[in-house]
Amino acid sequence: MVTEGDDFRVIAGRYRLEARIGRGGMGIVWRATDQLLARQVAVKELPFDETLSAEEARQQRDRTLREARAVAQLRHPHVIVVHDIVEQDERPYIVMELIDGGSLADRIATAGPVTADEAARIGVALLSALATAHAAGVLHRDIKPANVLLEAGTGRAVLTDFGIAQVAGATTLTETGSFVGSPEYTAPERMSGSGTGPQSDLWSLGALLCTALSGESPFRRDSLGGILHAVVMDEIRPPVQAGPLLPVVRGLLERDPQRRLTAAEAEGMLRGYLESGRTPQQPQPVRHIPFASYSPTQRDVPQPAGPPPAPGSPEPAPPLRS
Repeated sequence: MVTEGDDFRVIAGRYRLEARIGRGGMGIVWRATDQLLARQVAVKELPFDETLSAEEARQQRDRTLREARAVAQLRHPHVIVVHDIVEQDERPYIVMELIDGGSLADRIATAGPVTADEAARIGVALLSALATAHAAGVLHRDIKPANVLLEAGTGRAVLTDFGIAQVAGATTLTETGSFVGSPEYTAPERMSGSGTGPQSDLWSLGALLCTALSGESPFRRDSLGGILHAVVMDEIRPPVQAGPLLPVVRGLLERDPQRRLTAAEAEGMLRGYLESGRTPQQPQPVRHIPFASYSPTQRDVPQPAGPPPAPGSPEPAPPLRS
């Protein structure tokens, strides 16, 4: 049941909505009180759209339910906790832990870019969260600063809004040929229709780190077509603010997903930087598996072989992956 009162509603006779704290394409988020357990929670409400057909409304409802199930199976300190899901008039409401603090996007908008140390700390948290999600067969598919919450007081980074997550074995809810996500943070293989996988989330994290360090996405353009071209074709120029994190950013923004850093590699590099303060080195050896949508650059073109080494000379060092 939904009870309306003075400036609040009570959902399912239990959750009192008190203040709207966020809104996006996938719903409205409220600060609420769980009246049964006397605790503060966040409640995500699917907005009602009278223009939707019955089938489209069902798909939205199913998408929200899928989000709840996807996140509910994850246990990680940097993934939002789902407490409950309730329905009213066939509209679902997801009840989650309440994170006191704004998003990373809010932080950048109000205080400017973060330091390299802060970006590395956030990156480590999100990479660890993604490793857990990917191991469970869950792809987030919409990693961006607005979907990372920073807890006031502790600075804990929490990945939220799994509204368009893809779960292994689940039916795809979007129509064929449609696109969901945030183009500035979407991997080129998704843009070109070549498929998606864990590596696509890692590209998005690379773009997020660029934004956190410079205050603006490296793929921001004046039009959607410009963004798509920048992601798929333009030369990628990480911000100068990336500084000591440049090898990580470049490794995550590798257009060939098979050459992209793995979550474990990127996390190890960032942890190494936080411990030593030194620019991390990319791991060896280079992994290269042909990828259909990948356009080779000059470094991938076979070069003429040099003269053979003299007998007894040491083996040449393998090339660094740029």
